[in-house]
Amino acid sequence: MTVQELRELSETEVAQKVLTLKQQLFQLRVQAKLGRLEKGLEMRHVRRDIARCLTVQTERRRHPAPTGRAA
Repeated sequence: MTVQELRELSETEVAQKVLTLKQQLFQLRVQAKLGRLEKGLEMRHVRRDIARCLTVQTERRRHPAPTGRAA
């Protein structure tokens, strides 16, 4: 998933995506420890997707969208 696609999602959708990816990473770690992991690079891709999601969340906190009201 690209950063642009993540920016188009709502805040709750991004948070849900982070939770889903963290669960997926946990499952991949379990598979790796048991020796059943088929795609070793999959863990790297999931970690990077989590980082992308967290980056989008941080951007939104630091630079909130304008509300349309003049200050």
